[in-house]
Parts: sequence; C-alpha cells; structure tokens
Amino acid sequence: MTDSTRSRNDRRGPADPAFPYDDRRDFDDATRGRIATLEPGVIRGAAGDVVYDIDSFGFLSGEGSPTVHPSLWRQSKLVSMQGLFEVVDGIYQVRNFDLSNITFVEGDTGVIVIDPLISTEPAAAALALYREHRGERPVVAVIYTHSHIDHFGGVKGVVTQEEVDAGVPVIAPEGFLEHAISENVYAGTAMGRRAAYMYGAALPRGERGSVGAGLGQSTSSGTVTLIAPTVYITRTGEELTIDGVRIVFQMAPGTEAPAEMHFYFPDRRALCMAENATHTLHNLLTLRGAVVRDPHAWAGYLTEAIERFGGEAEVAFASHHWPTWGTDRVVEFLSTQRDLYAYLHDQTLRLMNQGHTGTEIAELIELPPAIEAAWHTHGYYGSISHNVKAIYQRYMGWYDGNPSHLWQHTPVEAGKRYVEFMGGADAVVEKARGSFEAGDLRWAAQVLDHVVFAEPDHEGARALLADVLEQLGFGSENGTWRSAFLSGSMELRGAAFGTPTSPAAADILGQLTPELFFDAVAVQVNGPKAWDLDVATRWTFPDHDGATYRVTLRNGVLSSVRDGRGDVALTLTVPKSALGPLAMQDVTAALDAGLQLDGDASVLGDVLGVLDPGDPNFNIVTP
Repeated sequence: MTDSTRSRNDRRGPADPAFPYDDRRDFDDATRGRIATLEPGVIRGAAGDVVYDIDSFGFLSGEGSPTVHPSLWRQSKLVSMQGLFEVVDGIYQVRNFDLSNITFVEGDTGVIVIDPLISTEPAAAALALYREHRGERPVVAVIYTHSHIDHFGGVKGVVTQEEVDAGVPVIAPEGFLEHAISENVYAGTAMGRRAAYMYGAALPRGERGSVGAGLGQSTSSGTVTLIAPTVYITRTGEELTIDGVRIVFQMAPGTEAPAEMHFYFPDRRALCMAENATHTLHNLLTLRGAVVRDPHAWAGYLTEAIERFGGEAEVAFASHHWPTWGTDRVVEFLSTQRDLYAYLHDQTLRLMNQGHTGTEIAELIELPPAIEAAWHTHGYYGSISHNVKAIYQRYMGWYDGNPSHLWQHTPVEAGKRYVEFMGGADAVVEKARGSFEAGDLRWAAQVLDHVVFAEPDHEGARALLADVLEQLGFGSENGTWRSAFLSGSMELRGAAFGTPTSPAAADILGQLTPELFFDAVAVQVNGPKAWDLDVATRWTFPDHDGATYRVTLRNGVLSSVRDGRGDVALTLTVPKSALGPLAMQDVTAALDAGLQLDGDASVLGDVLGVLDPGDPNFNIVTP
C-alpha cells in the first residue's frame, strides 16, 4: 500500500480526537446476553455447499491493519460477533448468520419470528440454535418488518407454506408484497450486478479484501423464498396479540424501505426499529440502486417513535447490529439518529437554494460535533457524500442546471476526447502515476477512468487504475465504498465475477400479480425488434380471481387492459404455478406447470422472441 494511505489511516486511529475509541459501550452492548455461538461458524446448503461463512471473518479479532480504515475495522469487529443473544427475557436474536438479524419472541406456547434473513439455510440454522438453548417451541407467527430481501428471503427455513395455510400468520406492513416483488423484478438484474460490487461478494475475506459491509458482514447465497403475508398492518396504533404477546405497530412507509414498520412490545418494554435506527448512517440511495429515500419522512417517523415509545422502552433493537439498553440511552440514540437524517436533509436544501450542486454540497457539509461524536452516525454503510447527492437528486434530478452538462458525451466518447486533449493515453497514464504517488487518488481515478473508457485494452491504464481503486478502498471508512473500490480493482485485473447471487428466485416470481408480471415483461421488450409487431392476446389468471386481461404489443409497447375488449390471436390460461417459469421465459416448464394455450401458439413465440432479458454480467469499470 502507499505511504499516503498508510499515513491517512494512521491519523484516523485512536490518536484522532474526532474518533472516540475510548468509548467501549458498543462492545459491551454487542456482547451482552450472548448465550451460544455456532461452532464451526459455517452454514451449508443441502448439497454441502457453503452459503455463509462466519469464520472467514475471524481475522477481525486482531487489532487492525494499515489496509483498513481503523473506524471500519472497529465496526466490522462489532458486526462480526455471532451467535444467540438474549435481548430481554423472552426476546432473543441470532446475529451474523447473514447480513441481517433474525429475532425470536417467545409467546405462551411458541415463538414469533421477526425477519427470517436472506435465505433458508441461515434462517434454519438460527432457529436450530435458538431451539437448542430455548426448547422446541413451534413457530406461531412470522413478521416481516419491511420489503427488502434480507428480511423475508429465508422464511421457508422457519415455516412452511402448509403451516401458513393452516393458520400461522405472516404479518407485514401495507404494500409489502408489491414492493418486495417489484424491486427484485423491474431493475433486479442491474441492481444485482451492482450489489456484487457494493457487498464485495466475490472479494476474498481479509485485510486486503472484504472486511464487511458496515450494516452486516456479507450476504448469504442460499435458497431465497417468499411466503405472501396473510395479515397486513395498515395504520399506526394498530395492535395485535399473538400467542399472548401484545404488539403495537407504527407505520413508517417511504423510509429505509417503501413499506416498513416499527413495533413495540409493551409487556417487555422492547421497541423494534426495523432498519430505521441502526449503528451507522444508512443509505438514502443505496449504491446498488433504488428509488431515493425520503430523509425528511425518515426523521419524522423517528420523532414519532420517540414520542410514542421513548419514555417507556427499556431497549431498542433492530434488524441489524446490536440493541441499545436503558430508557435514557434509547431516547438519546433515536434522537441522534433523527437529527442525523434531518440535518442532512435540511442543510442540503439550504445549500441547494443558494445555488450549490449535489457534488458541491457533498464536499461542503459537515456534521455538528455532537452528532459526529456518536459512533452510530458514521458512514459505514451510507455516507454523507452519496446521501447528500441523493437528496439533491430527489428534489432536483440528474441535471445540475449548468447547460454545459445538459448534453454531454458518453463515457467512451468523452474519454477519447479527454485523452486526445491531454496528449494521448501514455502521457495521461504517466501524469496520473504522479497523482497516485502524491496521494491524489480521487483525481488519478477520474483521469484514468477516461483512459480505460477510451482505450479499454491499455494495460498500463488498467493496472494503475486498479492500484488507485485499491488504495481508495484501503482508506475508506465506508464498508460498501471499500467493497466497490476493491471489486472494481479486482475486475480491472481480470477477475470478472458477474453477479454471484440473483434475487429473481422462483418464489418471488411466483408471487407476481398479473399487473407486475406484465410490467416485468414490458421492460424487457426490445423496442426496435418489436416495431413491426401488432399482436393481441388474452390472459386469464384462475388463481387471481379469474382476472382476464387483453394484452397488445404494438409500436414496441406491451400494454395490458383488464377485461379489455377486442379480438385476440391467442388465449392463455396461466395458473399461479406457471407464472414463475413463464416469467423466466421457460415455456416448456410453464406448460408442465399448467399453462394452457388456445389459438395460434406461435404468437407467444413472437412475443417472447422480442424480449431482451437483462445481462447480469454487464461491464462497470470498462466500456
């Protein structure tokens, strides 16, 4: 590593007064109530394949490394603590069996499961560890706090569809299913590819590779499932009693997820904050891509949680990280988190209205000392830099108002021109090497990116850009930035890894509503290939109350109208079991699953023939 990176990381260590390393309360909280750990810390699938390797982060037991920001090392050490923990009597969490936590709440006869992780294997392992130490309690309910996959994907590791059909409730906030499915279908391919960078899924574990994502250590790679909710929470103040356990709900839509809720257990004075108050600055626009989140609403729902529950709650826990105990500490924690999001929102708007762009505001904003002094406000997962730009984007869009930026060249065309203006690729690389050696890594990356896009086979540019990105990763406090920098470096050096995991699981696709199914197909139509097509079909969905749609494909646009009138060339009857295979364009499997065709079957081939599925291996750091 370079001397400049080593020096920068040294300055951010215990000697830096801005970093309160002498505050050890997080370590006390992260270990409090630990009952057992998984030994060995490896979770395998049915075929013996490793789906989550806890032990691969064992190196974090050390005291740090010059290749890792000291603050990120501290966070990763805390997050890597694994096992079964008691939150309060009757509430238990299993942590670091996946990116998220799974929580078990004991009732009169069984256990309520909150947020069953990404995949079934870690969820089942967590339930087994819980039962080993707390007894063979049956699962009497499942609660999804929100619509992200790390909070529902492992559900069939703790309960079966048959048990749910027999009466085990699955509880979720209003809008859960629509958002859970649409996020993974509409832009799922692009998000999945970018998530591979964000989470460092292909990076080796270690001081020069992945040290964790800040929110959790990594994502599991097991079997993703989904069971549709049977009970929806629709209003703040709504109460349920499940197996003798009272729960009071607070709706929090449009915060960390479009469908999200908090809830309080009055008899245990325990408050679940879902993913809206964790031990990090969260994302307002995640690096994998998403709809920009609303920090104003986020802060407002935290204020409401403080007002409703803050004077009573003796512990606050979340779907990531460790709990906070003590009524005063809970209020202070939630208040500081609230102030964090509100400050970023308000100050971004203030500076925006003074004429600054998102990029400029990201460099101007500084947190108040009292907020900066709290470890849980640091940008291990989100960052001030990309959150401020997200706020600007939310209000103003991509255009910064400067007409010189209104119609710029593509990266390839701009790169060619930059390189020509600067004296050719070799000259630019040599100048960039000077910037690299001087520690001006941001500029070196910006310049070398132009060379790589102008001349992607220029080995000197690729090699130096890989070195630059590596050093940026080594110096990053943010876990996802580190992963993105190091993943880019890895691919520039020839280790292309595509998308290691895909959210398009059969269970998710099988839950598509007819409208979501047609939307998912429409965004795959290759417009130019479909220009000359003018076809009409009728689709009947017997498992969706017999809903019928007339679907047309003309002018490159697929449109659906419920109960639409007019002639059609083909009628398709699509049971729910055939939706998943059909969404994956596997007509044979769809026919085997009950798809019926009446009319000119070749029309289906015409439609499928103009679909252009996403490329899970598209280039990122090269054109």
